[in-house]
Amino acid sequence: MSTIDLARYRQITGWVAVGLSTAITGLWAFWGINETFHEGWYYRSFWQNIAMTLAQYLSPVIIFLIATLVTIFRPRAGSILHVILGIFAWWFFGFLKASFILIFLPMVVIGLMYWFGRPQPQKTAALIVVVVTSLILIGFAVEPIYRINTRVFDNNPEARVVEGNGLKLIWAPGGPGWPQEGTSWFEAGSLCSQLLEDGKNLAGTPQNLWRLPTIDEAVRSMSRHGSNSGGIWDAAKAKATYQVMPDKESPLWNTYSPVIYWWTASEVDEKSAYSISYNGRVVVRTKKSGYGSLSFRCVREVK
Repeated sequence: MSTIDLARYRQITGWVAVGLSTAITGLWAFWGINETFHEGWYYRSFWQNIAMTLAQYLSPVIIFLIATLVTIFRPRAGSILHVILGIFAWWFFGFLKASFILIFLPMVVIGLMYWFGRPQPQKTAALIVVVVTSLILIGFAVEPIYRINTRVFDNNPEARVVEGNGLKLIWAPGGPGWPQEGTSWFEAGSLCSQLLEDGKNLAGTPQNLWRLPTIDEAVRSMSRHGSNSGGIWDAAKAKATYQVMPDKESPLWNTYSPVIYWWTASEVDEKSAYSISYNGRVVVRTKKSGYGSLSFRCVREVK
């Protein structure tokens, strides 16, 4: 193979590596910016939200972007860095088969491609990665930034009568019937059954005054900017549709809470039940699930 052919192959390999790096960085950017405005961004402090965004949601894209830029200008050092990051990610996720296939192997392959490849000009390659990543971050941040800054929150944690879409229910006040930490489906149902009429205290034994809302009730109660979202639950298709997408707003949701999902009373089978997000999305979860963003809010009929 001539020197010209070798240089050509190295150039092609290098640009393929840049393309793969751009795709991966773009995917991390897409995931990170969407997740930060979906499950994050719940602090009252702007700077706390920024810190969470950078540390929890955008750190993968930042790390991979830096690794890519280092590799473009310092191929050998960057290739080794790719392998190290791949090993770290595989370890971080518990040496799972999925993380080995989806993270470790791609990082090693891309690292090897950079070891051999030489994308030229280097500044153009670096610029492409930075520009594409930045456009994805900005493009997918526009709508959620606007939505979050126009949310309606009246800071009223008391019991609320929510009427509309053929329903009229009392939703529990802040406290044991509307906690701001995660619970399992079983615990949620038990706490609702023990609530006293004021919704702020537990009897210790079932009173059956309060309960979890059904998925149909939850869908039909969702709102945005103080108006009912016109939700309809299609039980046959197990699908919710809305005239207007709901949001994390009063009177149902606490804008400044990490909780973004609620349990409903509707079971799918013995092991799973329906949950609903503040944006109206319905998700089937195992009843034992109990992470921090999944909680509940009890309801009762209006007398």
